Amino acid sequence: MRSSRWKRMKKNNFLSDEIGSSLGSISGPFSVYIHIPFCLRKCPYCSFFSVPATPGGCEKYLDLLKKEILFYRAFLGKESEASTLYFGGGTPSLLTPEQWEGLLAFCGENIPISPSAEITVEANPESFTERHAAVWRNGRVSRVSIGVQSFIDGDLLWLERPHNASKACDAVLTAVREGFSVSADLMFGLRNQTLRSWASSVKIALELGVEHISLYQLTIDEGCRWNSSPPSGMADGYPFYRWSQWFLPRKGFSQYEIASFSLPGRHSRHNTAYWRRNPVLGLGAGAWGFLGEKRYRNEGSLEEYASSVRSCGGSVAGIEPVSGEKAAREAAVLLLRTKWGISFDAFSHKYGQAMLDNIRDTLRREAPCDCLSETSAGLSLTPKGMRVANALWSLIV
Repeated sequence: MRSSRWKRMKKNNFLSDEIGSSLGSISGPFSVYIHIPFCLRKCPYCSFFSVPATPGGCEKYLDLLKKEILFYRAFLGKESEASTLYFGGGTPSLLTPEQWEGLLAFCGENIPISPSAEITVEANPESFTERHAAVWRNGRVSRVSIGVQSFIDGDLLWLERPHNASKACDAVLTAVREGFSVSADLMFGLRNQTLRSWASSVKIALELGVEHISLYQLTIDEGCRWNSSPPSGMADGYPFYRWSQWFLPRKGFSQYEIASFSLPGRHSRHNTAYWRRNPVLGLGAGAWGFLGEKRYRNEGSLEEYASSVRSCGGSVAGIEPVSGEKAAREAAVLLLRTKWGISFDAFSHKYGQAMLDNIRDTLRREAPCDCLSETSAGLSLTPKGMRVANALWSLIV
């Protein structure tokens, strides 16, 4: 057992140093994702890494997170600067305002953050307070993403969410009133959900002043509680999605990505960095990152994360090189998630003209013409193409 643990720590040390070296080679903007894994309880459809919050556990985790940040700070070049910083979960708003004050101050002192950086925190309605809002504003947070899921009490009860519709409204209003750019997550395809009830949730979000909406169809993924016993009677999501594509642009929202709609200038810069395959430093237990054409993951349990950080500073458990044709095809799929699509000049410069021709010719030949929009400068999906995006992506991966 001791030999096995020693070998694991040695591997973590080697892999973390490799990712640190990749970070050190960056001379320019990069993004940072920080995972806060704590939740009141795990929702039945959730497959993300999360654990129950305990007072002592949160403090210990933050100490480890700070040590991991210091480990990577040593690799950063003088020209490196974080253009986006994203705190995801889990439920980051479960941290106390005092814990947030310390964490944001530490990040500001040890991560070179651009003066114009987008800093986002995910929050859930049951734990987000005015005190959180005040601390976040003082800590340069500019954007709050709230896990509403629905403004219908029946939906929230079925999803086993710990908040109700009234609490969701209060949370969004608080964030808007405090001056944040607010995003709301909404979920469709639920049991007994109707187009009327879905439209009501979307309209309430807009009335409350959100500037960004992320729409997700309920999926039962491996690793979630419902996977072993899927619920019956879930609604067909297609009409909900299509109605949203019709309605939201009429309210000034642009669909800039498959599941994302925003007012002008309010798209998620952090998520856009993922879709453009820009460098992302992932920190915290279960976090993923992408640096130097390498996708990596941190240890996915608190015990292994803690052991690795204490022994070597980093916690990288695995690295997947993504280069050549694989990188080009992945990039094409990610770019086609967005309204900007594939820029012919940029794509051919990075991946070669032959690769561009192969992907473009395949789509021209195999995809319905009303699903693609092509100009002399690039190629993107139409709204109709976004409805069948999975089928189109399968043509080029």
